Amino acid sequence: MNMPNIVITRLDAQRLEKLFDPMTYPLDSLEALEAEMARARVISHKRIQPDVVTMNSTVRLLDETTEREFLVTLVYPHNAGGPDTVSVLAPVGMAILGLKIGQRIEWSSAHCRPLKLKVVDIPYQPEANEEYHL
Repeated sequence: MNMPNIVITRLDAQRLEKLFDPMTYPLDSLEALEAEMARARVISHKRIQPDVVTMNSTVRLLDETTEREFLVTLVYPHNAGGPDTVSVLAPVGMAILGLKIGQRIEWSSAHCRPLKLKVVDIPYQPEANEEYHL
């Protein structure tokens, strides 16, 4: 699988590091998130471009396998479960964190169905709106 370059904010990285408690969250999910964070370029939350998926961003995705578009908001696990939210600890959440508009990610789902997601748009990014305390 070709892994696209990703960028995350220092503020998101600091907040995500607080999740690393194997007594609270599944160890395999934490290890996968840690691997994603390790390969990311970390920059200031004030320097992130508005075309990058950050935490609490609302993202329009295209499933290139089915041609279906859908909207999700990338959230911390304690905020997941609401309509159109996806936890950063879910496979799709980890996959889109740090992607730019136009980038794609591919992987096989738990049911062995290949997934090909493309970031089509980011209608809302907290940093673009100078909202740093979500």
